[in-house]
Amino acid sequence: MSRTPAHPARDHIQLPLVLDCLSDPTRLAIVCSLARHSSDTDMCCGDFSGFSGKSNLAYHFMRLREAGLVMTRVKGTTRYMTLRRDDLEARFPGLLDTVIKSALADMEPWMPPGCSLVRENADETF
Repeated sequence: MSRTPAHPARDHIQLPLVLDCLSDPTRLAIVCSLARHSSDTDMCCGDFSGFSGKSNLAYHFMRLREAGLVMTRVKGTTRYMTLRRDDLEARFPGLLDTVIKSALADMEPWMPPGCSLVRENADETF
């Protein structure tokens, strides 16, 4: 039995699922953090410990993966996530950057309590 979680193929990523997934403040904060993180490295689930509890985060990571927003790689007991930027851009050109820029411009009302984004620099280009 493979421990690699299932991911939708690029052409099976559906806009309603992506938008529904991004409507949750915790998931939106995770996506914004992944977008602002260096694309050279993955982020592990522990990097998001300030966002919520472990079981709640596991649920959010699953939803992000099932919607096609993130790629999850398992190594030992750790799960590493990367944003599926190329796949999302191919399916919905400009959507991800637009959502992230809008979210970062107005973070205060929707940011979960205790949550801080990676490399806080609102002027950063995605």
